[in-house]
Amino acid sequence: MAKAVKLADIALRAGVSTVTVSKALAGQKGVSDQMRDKIKRLADELGYVQPVRERREETGRSYNIGLLVEESYIDKYDSFYLQMYQKVATKAMDMGCFTMMEVIERQQEGEFILPRLLKERKVDGVIILGKMPDPFLSYLKSQANIPTVYMDFTDERQDVDAVVSDSFYGAYQLTNYLFRMGHEKIAYVGTLLATSSITDRYLGYLKSMMEHGKTVPEEWVIDDRDVSSGYIDEINLLKLPEDMPTAFVCNCDLTAGRVINKLKESGYLVPKDVSVVGYDNFIYPGICDVEITTYEVDLGKMAQCAVDVLLKRLQSGDAHVPCIHTVEGHMVLKSSVERI
Repeated sequence: MAKAVKLADIALRAGVSTVTVSKALAGQKGVSDQMRDKIKRLADELGYVQPVRERREETGRSYNIGLLVEESYIDKYDSFYLQMYQKVATKAMDMGCFTMMEVIERQQEGEFILPRLLKERKVDGVIILGKMPDPFLSYLKSQANIPTVYMDFTDERQDVDAVVSDSFYGAYQLTNYLFRMGHEKIAYVGTLLATSSITDRYLGYLKSMMEHGKTVPEEWVIDDRDVSSGYIDEINLLKLPEDMPTAFVCNCDLTAGRVINKLKESGYLVPKDVSVVGYDNFIYPGICDVEITTYEVDLGKMAQCAVDVLLKRLQSGDAHVPCIHTVEGHMVLKSSVERI
């Protein structure tokens, strides 16, 4: 049996992303006429069959999925959530669905302005990428009245499905690894309660510290971002403690990169003097010159899970109880840790 042609096969031949291929084949905006024609021609040559066509033939229905993401998550230094969007868009297309993304501004949240995708009823269901303020999440839930999935965060106050990485166990593994490398003075970097994932990663770190009989001085829990804006503030926050640890567990690779730069400014070398680990296995090129040991999030599995959960909700209504779906990742060892 011949191997089924995928969007990635067409994207490779066309020299574009799978998201561009998805938009071109779906007739969505954002693709030039010349590129759209090229992609359609390649799809025909390769024998590609659009899953949406198959789904429509079987059920007579395909869904439009809205993706909402706050502007703070997609600034020039943090396209982790853009990668997440691309994964979800690809998985949704493979399942016979179309996706539309809307970036939510802070002003919108503060003034409780309903996203256009919801106001104009352009989507059947919605996936929210990354934590938004609690009052705004409550407002969306009360106004949208469509199936919703939270991705990369949870909110116990909302009766909503959520898909998250295993933040607790990931940070626990990273901290245990530092102990195996001889470190005992280990700090944590991340503003607690800023997001559920930052707090869960701190709790994983804390579990490892407790199991190794170590107490955590207050100055070893270091804020990295402003809670209200969500932006990392390396000038006013990210203060190195007077009692310097030999290692730092950071809540994400972006913060880890900033910590490495702060250490360098203070005369410390990574990993010769101090070791640093992060989380996500993603950092914008040029943030720092050290490859960071980290815990990689399986974005593909998270995206597939989010789409599957949303489709189940769309097809069954309120027939199942919302729950949290945890997707495991794995450690990636690089050059930011040195054995003592």
